[in-house]
Amino acid sequence: MSGLREERPEDWWEVEALFDLSFAPGRTALSSYRLREGVAPVAALCLVARDDEGILGGAIRVWPVRIGNAGDILLLGPVAVHPTRQGEGLGGLLIRAVLSRAREAGWCRIMLVGDAPYYRRFGFERLADVEMPPPTNPDRVLGNALCDGAWDGIAGRVERVI
Repeated sequence: MSGLREERPEDWWEVEALFDLSFAPGRTALSSYRLREGVAPVAALCLVARDDEGILGGAIRVWPVRIGNAGDILLLGPVAVHPTRQGEGLGGLLIRAVLSRAREAGWCRIMLVGDAPYYRRFGFERLADVEMPPPTNPDRVLGNALCDGAWDGIAGRVERVI
């Protein structure tokens, strides 16, 4: 990989094609997509990874969400790695880069819907008091406190930023 950089407008269709390739055809029907509709992603945290020939190997996007009056919260995802690049640690590289950049930018809370055994290595834990819109398995609602105690006392339903 030649490196990570922020996603640019000209990357959009190629990133969307990667997400289509990596996820089920109904991916846009998931509840997390309802939270993204009509909301601009956090551009500084949307990254692409390209190899030395400029071929897209992976991409990650991040969106703002809210839970009551909890303040700023990030929703990580989707993150995808091209099938020909899987097993190289590219997904982890993208996730760690987002966490680092978010922390440096002053964000304190980031969450996602995913498999706890995979995301635990990045500091994500189950958010027992946080509810994603249905149909979301509550065991897959995970959060990472980028600041000490950032998730303490945070409870309620995740909502779209308007």
